[in-house]
Parts: sequence; C-alpha cells; structure tokens
Amino acid sequence: MVKIQSIPPLESGDRLTRPEFERRYAAAPHIKKAELIEGIVYVASPLRHEQHGKPHSRVMTWLGIYQALTPGVDFSDTPTVRLDLDNEPQPDAVLFIEPARGGQTRLSDDGYIEGSPELIVEVAASSVAIDTGSKKQVYRRNGVLEYVIWQSYENRIEWFRLVDGEYQLLSPGADGIIRSQVFPGLWLAVEALLNNQMVRVLEVVQLGLKSPEHNAFVQQLQK
Repeated sequence: MVKIQSIPPLESGDRLTRPEFERRYAAAPHIKKAELIEGIVYVASPLRHEQHGKPHSRVMTWLGIYQALTPGVDFSDTPTVRLDLDNEPQPDAVLFIEPARGGQTRLSDDGYIEGSPELIVEVAASSVAIDTGSKKQVYRRNGVLEYVIWQSYENRIEWFRLVDGEYQLLSPGADGIIRSQVFPGLWLAVEALLNNQMVRVLEVVQLGLKSPEHNAFVQQLQK
C-alpha cells in the first residue's frame, strides 16, 4: 500500500523555497495572509479594525478613485506578488501600470502578479519591524519605484521614492500634499488621511486628477 505523504503546515519562521512556500500556502486555506521574505515565512496575525482594517480601507478608497480615472493603470487589494526566488510578499495595496502599457509587472498563467509593481502600500501595525526593515530592502532591491508605509500605531505615513537605487523620503509640500513622482496626479493630503478626513482626501486626489500632468500621463499611456 502506497503511503500518501501529507503536506507540512505553513508556519512563521520556516525557511522555504518559493515553490514549497506556495505549495504549503495553497494547502492551508485557513491562512488569509502569509509572505515569504528573504526565504523566511511570515504568517500574519489576525487583523484588528482600528490598527489595520480601517486604515487599509482608507488607502483602497484613495487609490481606487485614482485608478478608476487613469486608464492604463491597475491596482489590487492584498495580492500575492512574485518578486524573486526568495521573496513573495502580500502587500496591502499595489498600484501598477498595465503590462501592455509598458509597466514593470506581468500576470502569470496562474493569475499571480510577477515583477515589481510601481507603487506598494503597507499598513504596518504588528508588522512594522518587517515593513520598515527587511521588506523595505527587498522592495528597493527589486525596483519598486515608490513605497508607502502607514505606521498605524504611530499614526505616521512615510512615502519613499527610488532614486539611483536608494529610497529617498518624499516630503509634503507647503500645502501638506505629497505628489507621486511615478503616478502624476496621485496626490495625498497626508494629515487628512491620518485623521480620517476622507472628504478632504478625495477632494485633493480629484484635484490631482484634473491636473495637466495627469492628463499628459494618461495621454502617454494611451500611445
């Protein structure tokens, strides 16, 4: 009688290859979020509303408005991303230029994002050490052009742009708005987002969508 070998559980701290990580993750439907960072598995703890769910929903509302009015740009909520052989994160949000429009990513035959999205957002609560440490370096090394970290316990947002292989912090202008360098018209009223003033957040992103630079970006994507 042939003995069928069971698949080992997926647990934080495991050192796995990417194929083995995917095999164990697929066999554990009860796990909602797991990542492979530098060959090490991180299984997420249950997500709290105030520290994660609520900030996450605000980010998705902001990005969703921008994506809906920017043909050629797509976004995704907590997708698994195949970055390289040792790294398969599951960011909170990604915004990317469609492959057919010259973007850095592609979709695999089995439906995964492969390559580096142009912009990644992480809401960091219990995961702050990873998001600001090893994961930040992985994103930098793989060419993620902009990386936004919302540290929910500190109620602080940091927005980094990749310049000459290093991340440089983008600062708000005198008006309190950070303007994306990769996605023209993606404007963020930082304090409004931090304080749940979503009417102001949406007003500002709509101003960005009406800007000449956003119009030029859309025209460029359509060529």
